[in-house]
This record gives sequence, structure tokens and C-alpha cells, in this order.
Amino acid sequence: MSNNRVSRRQFLSYTLTGVGGFMAAGMLMPMVRFAIDPVLQKHGGGDFVQTEHKIADITDKPVKVDLKFEQVDAWYKSDVTNVAWVFKEGDQIVALSPVCKHLGCMVGWEEDSSHPNQFFCPCHAGRYEKNGKNVPGTPPTGPLDEYEVQEKNGFLWLGPTKANTLVK
Repeated sequence: MSNNRVSRRQFLSYTLTGVGGFMAAGMLMPMVRFAIDPVLQKHGGGDFVQTEHKIADITDKPVKVDLKFEQVDAWYKSDVTNVAWVFKEGDQIVALSPVCKHLGCMVGWEEDSSHPNQFFCPCHAGRYEKNGKNVPGTPPTGPLDEYEVQEKNGFLWLGPTKANTLVK
């Protein structure tokens, strides 16, 4: 038998600490699980979305391409439709985001007749060159973002946006 006897005070202290820890874990585990659950969910498919446009049909003139996908935002799922301006630059396919860097309006190709061959933002008369570079002296503060592009089975696939690599 051991000479280290546990006093009543120590026994009560150990018991209350154990019970308190068990109750705290019982309250915290559901909260932690609720907070990290979206991170633990498996995401199906890839980041690239197939469009209805064939690679062979894309020319050097920008065309508006819709891409639809299901977005999972934490616990909510929704169908989202995004737009891209797609054209060929030599052998390279370029897909630019239509979101203006000034205030987030949608830009259009050749919408301003006084500035042909440029993207135009109707909100504050922002302009971009064909490669997405913002025209100096106009409101946009940076170039249009660029989509990652892939080709599969002759169709155009668009991925997430990234910083514009065409503008030096």
C-alpha cells in the first residue's frame, strides 16, 4: 500500500476538475464541429467549369461566355452564373473577367462607340485595352482579372480567376 494518501480535499478537487472538464468538452465539441464542418466536407469535381463554346469557334474578337456552376458557401448551395470575355491572342486563348476594378460593375466589349476595340465600364466610364490593361486617366485602378483556361474534348473550360498575366 502506498504512503501517499489522498486527502478528502484533494479527492474533491480532482473529482470536480474531472467533472468540470467533461462538461466543458460536452459543450465545446458541438461548437467546434459546427465551426469546422465546412472545411471537412469533400468537394466534388474540379475547379474548372465546362462552357458551351468550342475552342475552334473562338476568334480574335472577344465574345461573352456564360459559365454556370454550383457554389457551396459554407452550409449553403446555390447555382451561380458567371461571365467571361473570351478571345484568341495568337495561339493562346484568353478569358478575362468582366468585373471592373473600380467599383465592380460589368464591362462590355466595344460598348462605347467613341473608343472602339476597348472594354468599357458604363458606371464611371472606365476603359480597358483588349488585354485587360486599364487605360491611364480612367477610374479603374488595375487590369481586369484573367480566368485560368483549359481545353478538353474540344470545349473551353474556365477555372478560377487570377491576376492578369498579359499586362506587364
